[in-house]
Amino acid sequence: MLVVKTRLLIALTIALVTSGVSVLKASTPASSPVLAPVKRRMKAFKSERELARFFAALAEKRRREEARLAAIARREAERRARREAKPSGDMVTITDEAAPLNMMTETVTVTSTAETVTNTQHAGVDEGGIVKVHGDHLVILRRGRLFTIAINGRELKPISSVDAFGPGIDPKGSWYDEMLISDNTVVVIGYSYDRGGTELGLFDISNDGQLTYRSTYHLRSNDYYSSRNYASRLIGSKLIFYTPHHVDPNDEDPVESFPAVRKWHEGATHDDFRRIVRATRVYLPQTEFNHNDEMNLHTVTVCDLANKNFNCQGTSVLGPTGRVFYVSPDSVYVWTSAVPRRQGNNSLLFRLPLDGSGPSALRVSGGPVDQFSFLQSADQHLNVLVRSNSKGDGMWAAEVAEGDVALMRIPIMSFSDGSESVPAHKYRELEEPQGYYFQNRFVGNYVIYGSGLGYRQDPPESKVFLVDWRDGNSYQYLLPHGVDRIEAMGSDAVVVGSDGKDLHFSSVRLNPSPVFVSRYTRQDAAQGELRSHGFFYKPDGANSGTLGLPITVPGRSRYEHLFRDSAAILFLQNDALQFREVGELGSQPEKAIDDQCRASCVDWYGNARPLFLRGRVFALLGYELVEGTIDGGRIREIQRINYAPGKQISNVH
Repeated sequence: MLVVKTRLLIALTIALVTSGVSVLKASTPASSPVLAPVKRRMKAFKSERELARFFAALAEKRRREEARLAAIARREAERRARREAKPSGDMVTITDEAAPLNMMTETVTVTSTAETVTNTQHAGVDEGGIVKVHGDHLVILRRGRLFTIAINGRELKPISSVDAFGPGIDPKGSWYDEMLISDNTVVVIGYSYDRGGTELGLFDISNDGQLTYRSTYHLRSNDYYSSRNYASRLIGSKLIFYTPHHVDPNDEDPVESFPAVRKWHEGATHDDFRRIVRATRVYLPQTEFNHNDEMNLHTVTVCDLANKNFNCQGTSVLGPTGRVFYVSPDSVYVWTSAVPRRQGNNSLLFRLPLDGSGPSALRVSGGPVDQFSFLQSADQHLNVLVRSNSKGDGMWAAEVAEGDVALMRIPIMSFSDGSESVPAHKYRELEEPQGYYFQNRFVGNYVIYGSGLGYRQDPPESKVFLVDWRDGNSYQYLLPHGVDRIEAMGSDAVVVGSDGKDLHFSSVRLNPSPVFVSRYTRQDAAQGELRSHGFFYKPDGANSGTLGLPITVPGRSRYEHLFRDSAAILFLQNDALQFREVGELGSQPEKAIDDQCRASCVDWYGNARPLFLRGRVFALLGYELVEGTIDGGRIREIQRINYAPGKQISNVH
């Protein structure tokens, strides 16, 4: 049970420790579909034997180092004993010290024309979420179940529901987090602590919205969970996901734990796993590692959902454990760092092309906070906002970023085999914000960043910083609220934040130079949803559109969104960056029922979404789906359903 509750315990721990503590179109320029050339690529191991020899040599170095340190500890203990045995007043001089530690040297085409309900980082690169569209139906993943709701015409009707896990599978100790749809295949991505790996459930969905379980696959991996990032992406029919896996060279056979896939069946065992990463797809950077540091196998797996046999291919790189990953339209980038971080270039940035060609790497300093710290720009450069004390985006690490700030900007063609470092002049030093609940996002030609409330109730110094990533020109503005969310609105942006009591929306025009235009304040409110998918902006012209965001009671701690539902979706009209409240669509918590939840009973990925689809406006609020219409500049409810198991009620106004 202790392992099963890992995420919950970590959430509560962070809250206690720190308590004193998008759009329809791409918000950033999309990359060229042609892969940029690089200087050199990394080399893979030539054979299983060579890979085994590498781990054996690494294990031997660690054993020698452990023996050396043990000998030093024994000598120190002997000196301490002699010193304590001497009469008082005598002095003992220690002249020899431990020697320094030894070091070891060792296309997918993006095409997207379908209307989306997901606030993605790049157009055409879908992200795993809790609600998607399939034909005339919404598909919703909630508390270990899948649901479909018909939305054809003015319809709003529950159609089908199934468990998000297969028959015969015990869901205890499993989390079913996100979902993607390709053609008539629904894939649910989760993690099973009991079965020890990423769990992929495949379901068929018919044109009339009926769901049918097809199969379940397990991918051997460590927990991919991040409080900000999403594990999966979808480009065309290609499911792309990143998984970390700790590798211990001291194991009898480290390769035995390498990424592998098995198809689930009753009585499935460890022997059913089949490796998807052979030695010839494992790449080692040409750089120096501290052989005492923990090592991860960072794997990008691509599965073709158009193939009923569910063929998957993996590519792995060996590097430090701390990680942040980002998916552009043509590549996956993984920034890895030693934990704990040391001074110097102790991080590695990997680029893994999605066309299957070999990865490349660079030695880098510092680290990004989350996926929004990255932009692969159309000029064939990679732009990354880094902090000196970033801890990666594993579990809750992204919530405690701190340290110096810099903007790294490098040509993609500078990627090499890992033997080269990004020159110091490629890092532009930027001003450091106060506080550590750090938010950043690339919008248009700017990277925008600042700090919000985090888990504290007292607001930090409220500065927001905007930097033109092309020429380095920077701007800063004082705000009466924290920076808790940064989103694109067409070619402009909105900064959302709390002052501890009220929720504020500040609009900013980015061109020709940044200027804040207006501010809307919703009194006695807070964000009801923290993940990027909770926000959506629907443009209806070059300078106008409608945004939606879940809200709840004011001043609550950030972790409470995991346990308390949003009260409503707030809708604002944007007219040339002037905000006007359209109104809210609210929940009816008094009508909630016990859903007999068996799995995923904490909403790690949220439960509330504004949905703009086919000229209609919806608010997804837990098990309620509410439709509204905007008349005379105000939104009013016209119908709602409760699609909870055993309670599918429709109310039409």
